[in-house]
Amino acid sequence: MTDGGARFDLRNLLGGGSDIRTLAMLLVVLMGAFAVLLPGEFLRAATFQAMAFQLPELGLLALAMAVTMLTGGINLSIIATANMCGIVTAAILTRTVPGDVAVGAAGAGYILLAMTAGLVTSLLLGLLNGFIVAYLGVSPILATLGTMTLIDGIAVVLTKGRVISGFPRAVLAIGNGDVLGFPVPMVIFLTTALAVGVLLNRTPWGVSVYMIGSNQTATEFSGVRVRSVLMRVYMLSGILCGLASLVMISRFNSAKSGYAASYLLVTVLASVLGGVDPGGGFGRVPGLILALSILQVVSSGLNLLGVSSHLTVALWGGIIIFITSLNLLRSSRRLSKRSA
Repeated sequence: MTDGGARFDLRNLLGGGSDIRTLAMLLVVLMGAFAVLLPGEFLRAATFQAMAFQLPELGLLALAMAVTMLTGGINLSIIATANMCGIVTAAILTRTVPGDVAVGAAGAGYILLAMTAGLVTSLLLGLLNGFIVAYLGVSPILATLGTMTLIDGIAVVLTKGRVISGFPRAVLAIGNGDVLGFPVPMVIFLTTALAVGVLLNRTPWGVSVYMIGSNQTATEFSGVRVRSVLMRVYMLSGILCGLASLVMISRFNSAKSGYAASYLLVTVLASVLGGVDPGGGFGRVPGLILALSILQVVSSGLNLLGVSSHLTVALWGGIIIFITSLNLLRSSRRLSKRSA
């Protein structure tokens, strides 16, 4: 997927490539280590059930970050976009469908309207990012930093910093329900990840995404409409933020302007750890899924050990520095071998 861009098969999806195997081995080692440190506590169905409910919202946000990084860009506004989507959805829900009654046909229509409005909001915010980056030529880090600040400010003004809560039971099932014992949020995440993987691997647009990340100037001369591709990348990122928001607000039964602020760092970490090159052009959805699983296992294990969550966040920062340095070292070695 990272080199040719167009081939897609089950072996690629399930873990072809040395990087994928390395991540899979690391995941097994970490699970074994926590099983030894927490005998009879870590390897329990309840622990994995909790992880399966916690991972999807972060996973969807990480996908939103990764697709922009594949082009050599970044989207710092993913959390702000998700929160704005949640606020719009929650505002409509709380005004149309009481949270303590059964939902009839009319209520179901209002729920659909609220979710559609939220997703459209996230799509429009992605469109705004794409326009600034692709057509105005602003650096992605500056453009999305600006939109992040703008969206956060608007969200605080609209909500006055308050929490919007009290959703109907049908909505809460999205973030807390299960299908035959399998969490609904995980179904949403895995289905979305598969769709994004297919989109990146089996469509000309997906090939163009990797080409832009590898060399945008050469891609322009090859006849690819770079601006159009970038617009769609940021729109896709916005939609993924919207899906993450629906999972998040239904799990928490509330929406607020400041939710999930710490996730921004972790989405970058998961993308880089999963093999997405910060410079663009390289990255795999399966690698991202494995990286997310590793981070979730570490987070859950440290939490069971009683380690402070603040120390965990500090650990994520250290891992980002280590992985980025390691990738730069590998790249310099490859270049020196080619020149030799």
